[in-house]
Amino acid sequence: MRPAEAVSVTSSPLRELRLWQAARLASTYGDLLHDPECVDAVKFFLTDLYGPEEHIRRDQDLARAWSILSRTLPRAALGLLERALELKTLTMELDESMAQQLAARPVTQESYAAAYRAVGRPEARRRQIELVLAIAADLERVVRHAWVGLALRAARVPAHAAGFGALQDFLERGFAAFRRMRDAGRMLSAIGERETRLSAALFRGDPAPFAAQAAGTAPP
Repeated sequence: MRPAEAVSVTSSPLRELRLWQAARLASTYGDLLHDPECVDAVKFFLTDLYGPEEHIRRDQDLARAWSILSRTLPRAALGLLERALELKTLTMELDESMAQQLAARPVTQESYAAAYRAVGRPEARRRQIELVLAIAADLERVVRHAWVGLALRAARVPAHAAGFGALQDFLERGFAAFRRMRDAGRMLSAIGERETRLSAALFRGDPAPFAAQAAGTAPP
């Protein structure tokens, strides 16, 4: 599915919106998805942090495990989880507001742009981008310490036995994805520049806000 295509509303407006957004993000970062060094990290963001699927089990794990994690995790990993939870909450608020504006209309570039402007909240959109960048920076710092990877592997069986398996898997996927990158700087620059440019274009009411988003070309 491409962002230019309308999404048939066959389930909830919120899910259809998220499916469209996932396709838009895959188009915007198509160049990085074809980069062997970046692909795993980009996929982690597209699925674990801003994908169309709910992660109810993982979020419940985090809420239940917080008192334990706050005493045992290194500060960088704890900050990562805090920001991931904030991003999840903020994204849910914005997506629900967007879905209300879209109602039963198919999601297209035009209807999405109109709903985006109607919802407003530019400060929340800026915070959303800041959180994505902060989470990536946290992961880049964490993976530099080999002992964190060893600690995660050691915690796998106990975490699953204690009922925190979804949260454990989330941490392991993020660690593995960023471990393969030599330098996350290029990916972070691309995310910051493209998402900030798109948000500004949507708020201005540009006639073609999605143009030139992926590697300097408009999505098909």
